Amino acid sequence: MSSTQQSSSTKKQTLFIASLIILWYSSNIGVLLLNKFLLSNYGFRFPIFLTMCHMSACAFLSYVSIVFMKLVPLQPIKSRPQFLKIATLSVVFCGSVVGGNISLRYLPVSFNQAVGATTPFFTALFAYFMTFKREAWVTYAALVPVVAGVVIASGGEPGFHWFGFIMCLSATAARAFKSVLQGILLSSEGEKLNSMNLLLYMSPIAVLVLVPAVLIMEPNVLEVILSLGKQHRYMWLLLFINSTMAYSANLSNFLVTKHTSALTLQVLGNAKGAVAVVISILLFRNPVTVVGIGGYTMTVLGVVAYGEAKRRFR
Repeated sequence: MSSTQQSSSTKKQTLFIASLIILWYSSNIGVLLLNKFLLSNYGFRFPIFLTMCHMSACAFLSYVSIVFMKLVPLQPIKSRPQFLKIATLSVVFCGSVVGGNISLRYLPVSFNQAVGATTPFFTALFAYFMTFKREAWVTYAALVPVVAGVVIASGGEPGFHWFGFIMCLSATAARAFKSVLQGILLSSEGEKLNSMNLLLYMSPIAVLVLVPAVLIMEPNVLEVILSLGKQHRYMWLLLFINSTMAYSANLSNFLVTKHTSALTLQVLGNAKGAVAVVISILLFRNPVTVVGIGGYTMTVLGVVAYGEAKRRFR
């Protein structure tokens, strides 16, 4: 291959990866902001039903992507124990998504992202207690500013709400628990699934779990949604876009990891959180304080230091 052809190939690869990152950013930030808009500003106060819409879209679009578009080979479920492991992951995943959506009813996106940035802390905690896996002391030391930053941001948050904070913290812990649990339950080479196939099997189970929860906890959802649909002509379109973005976020997450690395994804994720905070403040005009900004900055820097420590001392 000539140097000109090699340079052209490198440029195409760089452009492709850049496009994937833009898709990942826009999907993640878009679904987050739309969730906040629907749940807080639009009168659509049904976080469990919203999560069910997301999971339904993920189930349908995962099937289309794998079976018809053949983005990745279909990996069948090989045993009953493997199915039970996937079901367990699905329930935990449901809890994290529902908790996150509920928190958006009470907290601004900026503070929601600050709390969400503590995921590495919970991941390290669960990994230690469930697998007895120890990290270097430098790695644990890097988690101190992660937690301290959220404590400071909480004290400086004008829109702080205890229930919203507890739900957001629970969602963050559930997300970390799912990550550790996934590593334990699907670590066998014979049972390991890639992210897209795992989402294909988890999503329908999640929908089945969420349907009775909606009927019990949000019994008037259809009546209110039909009423809102008559008042706001674009509500159904927003709900459709929101659900499609939820799948796009999962798909782009998988593709960015595949074409870069898990560490790159973590670094990009830190930046994504900061971008989401800035955009949400501009859109929703939620008040912020110097203390709150300082706390969130400390948390992000702590996460960056944690990622660097993991890379050096693994």
